[in-house]
Order: sequence, then structure tokens, then C-alpha cells
Amino acid sequence: MTQDVLSDAMSSINNAVRAGNDYARISPTSNLVKNVLIELQQEGYIGVFELIEDGEGNEFKVEVTERINECQSIKPRFSMTNDEYAKWARRYLPARDFGELIVTTPQGVMTHKEAREKQIGGKLLGYVY
Repeated sequence: MTQDVLSDAMSSINNAVRAGNDYARISPTSNLVKNVLIELQQEGYIGVFELIEDGEGNEFKVEVTERINECQSIKPRFSMTNDEYAKWARRYLPARDFGELIVTTPQGVMTHKEAREKQIGGKLLGYVY
């Protein structure tokens, strides 16, 4: 269930970028999606985002930037150790030092570069470049 919510969120962002829209609307919401959006925002891939509560169901309104070429979730969630990040980056990212893998670790959701610096493994959630 949670992985499908993340896939829908990433697809909504991709669709907004391709359509030239300034904002993407992501519904339904979850803490995982929120944490991934925080990472995308910190890395400069999206602008501000806010939770809109309308009584029928909550949604995120996300400011998209032209910096995103593609963002996708990855199924299944592959487990990886600290020394495997380079292997997965070669598989999913188009060039060296271009883009980010999004991983969930015991310390929370972060990019693969942060996880590698902290020397912790995790599970692969998706990628953005």
C-alpha cells in the first residue's frame, strides 16, 4: 500500500513537470511521501510544499521546478549495504554524480550520499535526476 502511494506521488510530480505546470497535487498523503518530499526539497528538486486539508481527504501541493528530468519509485524495495550504493546508482542514475537515490534507513529517509557518509545501509525507495 505505502509503495503504491509513493509511486502515485512520483508520477504526479513527473506529470506536472512534463505538462509544464507550476504545482503538482499529491493525494493520498502519507508520512513516507512527506519524508521523500522533504528530501527532494532539501536537494533542490522541488520548491515549497504544503499539506492541504479539505475534509474529504488531504493532499500535498508541491511546487515543481525544471530541475527534475525524472523521478520514479522502485519496486521491490531492494535492501543494500553501505558499499552497494555505487552499484545501484549506476543502475538507476544516468551519469556519475548526477541525481539521487532515495533510501529509507534506520535513521530515516535520506539520499544515498547522506547514507553513504553516515555509513548505514537501507532500502531503496526511488530515484530523482
